[in-house]
Amino acid sequence: MALTEFGLISRFFAGKLNYRSSTHLGIGDDCALLKVPDGYQLAVTTDTMVENVHFLRGTDPRQLGFKLLAVNLSDLAAMGAEPVAVSLALTMPEVDENWLSEFSTGFQALAEQFKVDLIGGDTTTGPLTLTVQAMGLIPAGEALLRSGARPGDLIFMTGSLGDAGLGLKMAQHQSQIDCEKALQRFNCPLPRVKEGIALRTVASSCIDISDGLSADLGHILELSSVGARLDFDQIPLSAGVHQYLNETGDWSFPLCAGDDYELCFTVAPEKAGLLNFACTQIGIIESEPGIRISRHGLIDTLKVKGFEHFSK
Repeated sequence: MALTEFGLISRFFAGKLNYRSSTHLGIGDDCALLKVPDGYQLAVTTDTMVENVHFLRGTDPRQLGFKLLAVNLSDLAAMGAEPVAVSLALTMPEVDENWLSEFSTGFQALAEQFKVDLIGGDTTTGPLTLTVQAMGLIPAGEALLRSGARPGDLIFMTGSLGDAGLGLKMAQHQSQIDCEKALQRFNCPLPRVKEGIALRTVASSCIDISDGLSADLGHILELSSVGARLDFDQIPLSAGVHQYLNETGDWSFPLCAGDDYELCFTVAPEKAGLLNFACTQIGIIESEPGIRISRHGLIDTLKVKGFEHFSK
């Protein structure tokens, strides 16, 4: 017997992700009901992934479910929000119960890790398209914005850069490098939620690196009306990315590759000592617009570019 829309939600999702007291009513009615505690603001973000645009056809559905949720939680992390709830919309060419079982397993694995409630969603027929709306709580006035960087602020990032981009090249058979870490970072990125929360009263600005460091740092610079100078030798790169650079000579690759979902943030020098998690200083904010990068003792102007949907 074919699954109906509500049968699909009930079988694969409903009742499995219920952790938060802020969720007063979840799946089952026309709307969900959330309570925002006194003194908090609700952060809301939405992200869509489309087959052959954001992920390759034939991608492991368990990894896809994990990544779909991860990219949304990463947006909340960049604002300093604690994730509390998500809704999920699935557009599928047909109902494939094995695919749905694997997809929901991956989705639920990350949701359980961060205690995120699934409070609603929608299913429909069409090309494979996956959308999550994620909601998080932030103490009023403590949200991390892109517009607060000031000249003299230090630029930091979590993790390493370019691994997911290398993983994509491996998945597309464009690189013969054997790097399991790169594939893992591409397929199952881990959002920096704890780090984002820790930055609430420390960072002057913050963004997650989804479209590449040069593009995403560029958003901070534009909204803050400042520029930046980066030190290439200080940018953390894995052994696999170093190997790729040695083989290709394309030193700009890790700066422009997307999907890393690390946090890039700025901190006033006097607050740098308050950072209580692993991160790396990679540059400094300057008053002159644009991004300059120091490499081998020379200063290059870095073109702000990254992945853009619908670009030619």
